[in-house]
Amino acid sequence: MQPIRTFNVSPSLPQRLEPLRQLAYNLHWDWNVETKDLFRRLDPDLWESSRHNPVLMLGTISQARLTEVVEDEGFLAQMDRAARQLDDYLHERTWYQKQRVLPEIQNPPQAGAREQNKGQECYAYFSAEFGLVDCLPLYSGGLGVLAGDHLKSASDLGLPLVGVGLLYQQGYFAQYLNADGWQQERYPINDFYNMPLQLERNQDGSELRIGVEYPGRTVYARVWRIQVGTVPLYMLDTNIEPNNEYDHDITDQLYGGDIDMRIHQEIMLGVGGVQMLKALGYNVTAYHMNEGHAAFSGLERIRILIQEEGLSYTEARQVVASSNLFTTHTPVPAGIDLFSPDKVLHYLGHYADVFGLTKDQFLALGRENTGDLSAPFSMAVLALKTATFSNGVAQLHGAVSRQMFKDLWQNVPVQEVPITAITNGVHARSCVAKSTQELYDRYLGPNWSSAPSDNPLWERMDSIPDEELWRNHERCRLDMILYARDRLVKHLRDRGASPSEIASAQEVLDPYVLTIGFARRFATYKRATLWMSDLERIRRILLSNKHRKVQFVIAGKAHPKDIPGKELIREINHFIDEQGLEKQVVFVPNYDIHIARLMVAGCDIWLNTPRRPREASGTSGMKAAMNGLPNLSVLDGWWDEADYVSTGWAIGHGEIYDDPTYQDQIEANALYDLLENEVVPLFYDRDVDGLPRRWIAKMKDAIRFNCPFFNTSRMVREYAQRAYFPASDRHHTLTANNYAPAKELAAWKENLTSHWYDIKIKDVEVSKEPDIKVNQSITVTAKVDLATLTNNDVQIELYQGAIDANGDIVNGVPVVMNYQGEDEQGLSIYTADILYTTSGLQGLSLRVLPKHQHLSSSYEPRLIAWAQ
Repeated sequence: MQPIRTFNVSPSLPQRLEPLRQLAYNLHWDWNVETKDLFRRLDPDLWESSRHNPVLMLGTISQARLTEVVEDEGFLAQMDRAARQLDDYLHERTWYQKQRVLPEIQNPPQAGAREQNKGQECYAYFSAEFGLVDCLPLYSGGLGVLAGDHLKSASDLGLPLVGVGLLYQQGYFAQYLNADGWQQERYPINDFYNMPLQLERNQDGSELRIGVEYPGRTVYARVWRIQVGTVPLYMLDTNIEPNNEYDHDITDQLYGGDIDMRIHQEIMLGVGGVQMLKALGYNVTAYHMNEGHAAFSGLERIRILIQEEGLSYTEARQVVASSNLFTTHTPVPAGIDLFSPDKVLHYLGHYADVFGLTKDQFLALGRENTGDLSAPFSMAVLALKTATFSNGVAQLHGAVSRQMFKDLWQNVPVQEVPITAITNGVHARSCVAKSTQELYDRYLGPNWSSAPSDNPLWERMDSIPDEELWRNHERCRLDMILYARDRLVKHLRDRGASPSEIASAQEVLDPYVLTIGFARRFATYKRATLWMSDLERIRRILLSNKHRKVQFVIAGKAHPKDIPGKELIREINHFIDEQGLEKQVVFVPNYDIHIARLMVAGCDIWLNTPRRPREASGTSGMKAAMNGLPNLSVLDGWWDEADYVSTGWAIGHGEIYDDPTYQDQIEANALYDLLENEVVPLFYDRDVDGLPRRWIAKMKDAIRFNCPFFNTSRMVREYAQRAYFPASDRHHTLTANNYAPAKELAAWKENLTSHWYDIKIKDVEVSKEPDIKVNQSITVTAKVDLATLTNNDVQIELYQGAIDANGDIVNGVPVVMNYQGEDEQGLSIYTADILYTTSGLQGLSLRVLPKHQHLSSSYEPRLIAWAQ
């Protein structure tokens, strides 16, 4: 029976307990120990059964319990403290306010009434998934958790940032294993009205909705808000009338459905996200695409500027690109979303008409090789072509990305391809165990979670008594083991396992044994079974010495359609059964944020075995290090940048192999050698007090060296200073005076492009050649025919460096030449003095690059001319 009316019934709280409601609806409780303890204290069992959901708790807790706590002075005092802490947090003077100097804006575009209240600038962060807390299953893995941590640190720093995403009715799947160890999926329905999120409404109380054009119909979405400290995260929900049944499912499952559903979702995220921000009244000055899923946002922004602001396509694209940022998390082409040309034209072809482009010109926006008319449409390429700041998520990943996308910048040396790197981090207060945070607060001070590497507080790391750090870690290990047992028992009961299996599960893992943690998405390149390569050797490590045992805790999900990933999970579970290792090797089902936090705090060492360079960054090992766990990992992603000698162990030396089978064999043996000869002996080397002093020293180094750098406080500050501030400034500059600077820059680019290939480098003279001395000054003079262009349009550079075996300059260094005027033939004369600091075969070349005060960089026009 369908209802004729629906109501959202809110919890009925005594007036004295009203602060609980505000605390519940702001996710600040997730990284505030006082508030999280408060809700746990309210009803410990309900806290656990609700998946740590304070909103659901307040809606289901008994009235008798509420009446009881109204009379509990201790509870009320704690509630008042938590409320004051939230209020102080929301109103404190932040890093952003201290650092940011806003540009003066002259005659900005007119804003609507609602926009006037949204501030002078705003950064919009688009992501297909957000991993924030356990009770909001809107993420699949590291990309989402990174996005969630990004919002938390943006809040801590006070950035004027808003998140944009999709609110999935079923989210990502819940995992369970059948009797054969094969992953199965369940899709629990998210009850939005009992989650820490709220509907956005118009002034008359009606739901705020936006409409997105799809072929033959408009799809409507309502807007929900998740408050992450000071940062609002706005989520679109299409499961409403009058949408048809198919369109209801656009926001049904994260990464669910077929390729048509995927493009539907990405249109809603990108196009719908832009429309939503406009409807909310935000004056967005920088748009950040976290992966290519949101790249259609650039198309919608261009459309709005053309149809509503009267700009031409080139002018509109200039404005959009100047304030667009793109972060790629994909180290291999296979990980990029690709759509067939006919599908893109079917769903988005109307943009070509608005832009005044032919079908092929429009499709070229998503093609690396614009001449290949059969090539698919790449979301990553679209993002790169509509952004002026792009980055990978670790230094190694930046290098991989430059190599992968180098053809988008023809003739630019690979190391200069304008894709930089900002190494990922994690939100310290979210991932460090409560007791460990209290330990750091006590000995390092309350600012440890955001303190940079040069802060003197890290010198106090050795002031933490070894006994206290070790006993705290042992408690964390016990907490993890008890939880793993409980989850395993519940899983077995749900599966209908025998009483003997359930009884055995209650005794798995030993609280006093070296515990290796491995938890991540089960993709084949992560090699989750590498440690099982030699059964005889791993059995010897696990079982040979009863006083030096080793145990594994393993968790993770494979994508529902990733059959090879599921095979890895089954292979591990078969190994456990066949080798009789049920008590020493445990696969914990249904990996989520909560079990991840327990594992990174409770394991003794963190194992990671990706096939280099396939891991873009990885963040679970950072969380482990913050809790004092040494890492045992292949030199890939973030670990390649870390002090892997002081804070853990490196598997291999960063080699890249042509034969993956041979690579697996070599690195498995290296892993076994490290375990046998270094890791296990160090862990069990105890003094008269029973303490592994040298292991504890490595724990302290893991905290001291990794915590201050591999955190999102440093990461988001870097995004702000290198990307958000400059992009926002460019937006203010280019949109001033009714977009006059943008129009001028677009016209300049068109003129530049039409005359670029008329440039001729006529002559290059070197004062001394061919034999010179190290550090001997050389004067180089060049004559360049700029045709109709002028010296103000270009920058002339020498490019000097060593010559490799192929006769190419490697790791070249550019040197800007000085303009000296024109000769009698009208050629522009440039000079520069250079020297070589090393001996050997060296070389130089000369190149011409565009120059304009409003360019984000000389590479923005994608034009470069070299001496022949």
